[in-house]
Amino acid sequence: MKEDTRAFITVKVKDLIGAPSCCAEAKAVGQSWLDAVGTEKEVEATQKLITEVEADIVTIDGLIAFAGSETGAQVFGAEKAKEVLAHAEEIKAAGAQYCDCPACAACLAILEKKGEL
Repeated sequence: MKEDTRAFITVKVKDLIGAPSCCAEAKAVGQSWLDAVGTEKEVEATQKLITEVEADIVTIDGLIAFAGSETGAQVFGAEKAKEVLAHAEEIKAAGAQYCDCPACAACLAILEKKGEL
C-alpha cells in the first residue's frame, strides 16, 4: 500500500473508531488494523477491515427503513427517529446512497480507496 493511502486510511479508521455510531465489532477491527500497520499482519488486517466496513456501512434505504421502524424509534427515541428519517429522505433526494453518520462516512471513505489497498 502506498504511504499516502496508508496515511489516509489511518485517519479514516481513527474517525471510524471514534464515531459514536460505530459498532463494537468495527471498533475492534479498526484498532486491530491500526496495530498491524507496518507489520507482517497488515495485509490480513486490511482484508478484515474491508470486510467489516462493507458489512457495516448502511445504505440510505436501510437507514430510512430503520429510522421509520418501531426499532428505530426505540433506539433513537421517537422524536429523534423522525428527525433521522427526515434527514435520510432529504439526503436520498439529493443523491446520497449511504447514511452520512460519522461511522458510515468513514466506511465510505475507506471503501472508495479499496482498489488501492
